[in-house]
Amino acid sequence: MNDAPSAAELDETKIEGKFLTRPLLIIFLTIFIDLVGFGIVIPLLPFYAEEMHATPLDIGLLVSSYSLMQFIFSPVWGNLSDRYGRRPILFCTIIGSSVGYWILGFANVLWLLYAGRILAGIMGGNLSTAQAYIADVTTRENRAKGMGLFGMAFGFGFIIGPALAGVLSRFGHHVPFLVAASMSLCNAILLYFILPESRKTGDRSAATKRRNRFADLAEALSNKKFGLITVEYFLVIASFAIMTTAFAYYMMVKFGYNAEKTGYLLAYVGFISAIIQGGIFGRLANRVGEASLVAFGSLVLVLTLFAVPFVGADAGGLIILLIGMAGFSLGNSLASPALTSLASKTVGEEEQGKSFGIMQSAASLGRVLGPLLCGVLLNNAVNEVDSYTIFRTFWTASGIMFVAFLIAAYYLRSFRRREEQRAVS
Repeated sequence: MNDAPSAAELDETKIEGKFLTRPLLIIFLTIFIDLVGFGIVIPLLPFYAEEMHATPLDIGLLVSSYSLMQFIFSPVWGNLSDRYGRRPILFCTIIGSSVGYWILGFANVLWLLYAGRILAGIMGGNLSTAQAYIADVTTRENRAKGMGLFGMAFGFGFIIGPALAGVLSRFGHHVPFLVAASMSLCNAILLYFILPESRKTGDRSAATKRRNRFADLAEALSNKKFGLITVEYFLVIASFAIMTTAFAYYMMVKFGYNAEKTGYLLAYVGFISAIIQGGIFGRLANRVGEASLVAFGSLVLVLTLFAVPFVGADAGGLIILLIGMAGFSLGNSLASPALTSLASKTVGEEEQGKSFGIMQSAASLGRVLGPLLCGVLLNNAVNEVDSYTIFRTFWTASGIMFVAFLIAAYYLRSFRRREEQRAVS
């Protein structure tokens, strides 16, 4: 990849303090296309895997295997990008993602689904490299805005992906995977020709050895305040992952919906989340504080995860379901960003990157263990899903969120007590 565009413009724009530079917009598009492909998979996988006689436990394992590989390989790709540059790592991993989607699209036996998901998970660890690229091309003052752009691409991908899956599934459950493969291939070609390298050739000075993620998590738990936030973040992510993994089965059993309608409904969840995080969260955080938003969001998730299994085609119908799903979006869209904001405020400026890395590790573990637990809970004695297994799965997620709510209430009480003591002194 010696024909990479010159990186001179990166140094110039960084010195000038520009924010919306061409490289930053390109990486935004790269992340967005990557996440659209990921979003396509979520509503389709249970329907597609059932054609290959997959059990609910298989679905949980398929979802978990992706997240596990992402968890393992994210620091690997990060280290390689420090050594060899961001651009070649992004290019190779996006090509690999394309191959993974091709395998899924042409799969006719269950083991090929596992192979495709594992390969996609390995290559999906490139998000840490994309974040490193953003850090490379932004000034310290613009770093937070750059990471916000990353989050925006992430959110839009989860809106467009499921909606696209719904539209394309009309032509066969395999078609969206082939479209995702083609999008990834085009993404790699775009990146190859127009994305500048953000690191100078031969520059090794910034390369740092990343610690074992489990060691980082253990260290985080030794700090009581940051440890509480990390544990709660893990619980929120795990609970929400249980819901998203079980959702397609819930729609099959309770409403008789297919992949198309399920995709539209998940896009609706993403759309509401984008509105809340993009237009409401910041003002609420300034007004009532992040700790209050974590407690409120956790409580909303407890109630909606408990209540939604009662809703069906003959019990409340689509309107009540949409209200319940809005509750999913509201609770998660308040609790998750509030926790990351609290985490950033509990550590010093020089430890911001480390704290976000630890939070991401906790989230990755939640996305591994949540779907795995979901697969076990959904499975009945004859390897099928029924109304009872739907209830116990959603209620387990609700119970996890109740523990998260208790932690949030304890943190909020402690937070207010410290504020009152400071005011008195």
